[in-house]
Amino acid sequence: MKSMPATIMNSKVSRRARGFSMVELMVAMTVGLVIMGGAMELFKSGMSATMMVTEQAEMQQNVRAALNLVTRDINMAGSGLPSGGLALPYGVGATPSFYACNQKPTCYLTSDKYPTGVVGTTAVSNYMYGLIPGSLNGMEAGGPATIAATKLGADSVTVAYKDYSFPLNQYTIALDPKFKFVTATAPAVPPAGFPGIVSANGIVPGDLLMLSNNNGTAVVEVTSVVAAGLGGTINFANGDPLNINQSGAASGNVQAALSAGGTIQANRIFVVSYWLEVPALAGQTPRLMRQVNGQTPVPVADNVIGLNFTYDMCDSVTVTKTCAGVANPIASGFSPNEIHKVNIQMMGQSVLATGGQSRSMALVTSVSTRNLSYVNRY
Repeated sequence: MKSMPATIMNSKVSRRARGFSMVELMVAMTVGLVIMGGAMELFKSGMSATMMVTEQAEMQQNVRAALNLVTRDINMAGSGLPSGGLALPYGVGATPSFYACNQKPTCYLTSDKYPTGVVGTTAVSNYMYGLIPGSLNGMEAGGPATIAATKLGADSVTVAYKDYSFPLNQYTIALDPKFKFVTATAPAVPPAGFPGIVSANGIVPGDLLMLSNNNGTAVVEVTSVVAAGLGGTINFANGDPLNINQSGAASGNVQAALSAGGTIQANRIFVVSYWLEVPALAGQTPRLMRQVNGQTPVPVADNVIGLNFTYDMCDSVTVTKTCAGVANPIASGFSPNEIHKVNIQMMGQSVLATGGQSRSMALVTSVSTRNLSYVNRY
């Protein structure tokens, strides 16, 4: 058997030892990079889709929670108040009262005075309706007039109703002869857990109380509270931030409405306002604000870029003027007491801008105002 020449064997070994050529290596690397790029793009698309779905879910949850809160308050509008609402101080010596102001006082809406109402056959200013529309009055005073994302303004709404959570009506109320304060005495044997006037859910400065007897009803703003056991003394001095306590007014105050004395019943009422605020801090997004009586407002939902209300004033009775979807009922010649349905549109925006774009969505609902004085003829 002949052996293979050494030169031939070395040549074959040498070719096997060379490995990949540069061209082969470049081709392999290119293919690998294409595959990795595709995988990365697929991963990025999946992550973006996941983030978008998460943002949309969070945005929807945020807007829906805020809408439910507004709906709940509007549904209570007028509850526990006298039919048609009640007059605040009016007549000789009276000046306008305010809502949407705190105790500093800082006022948050450009139009924050109560509208005109009717007492008997007399038209009077300073009337507390169960619901007060605020057409194009929903951007906080001192901030921008429109939302940057939509270039549009917003509406506000204010509702008033009785507070059913604090049992002030179970206290014995005595009105000072000079109409400057009331003393509240708890039941002789209070039930277990009966809350005190000064307690977590008790009466504080800025609260509004509705005082009633056989002669009439009046609203006062609490200016200070002094505890005495579960009860105490609740003061309502002149010069209060909301300008409710006007002892010099001819009508509508405690002195005129409850003048003849008698057993007094007291209830706390809530006057709740909603509007949009654009915080002054750079980079902050618009948010929905809620303010109660004369307290400091609190944000209830971030990234709300739209708040609009329209009102249905008519039922099955034929009328000569447009009465459905009215944006400004008072300016259109209607009384707030004729409102029987409130249509709400709230728009939210996503917190993050996935893919360089923010997502937005609008939720719409309608609420029947069951406690106002309209007559349903269906």
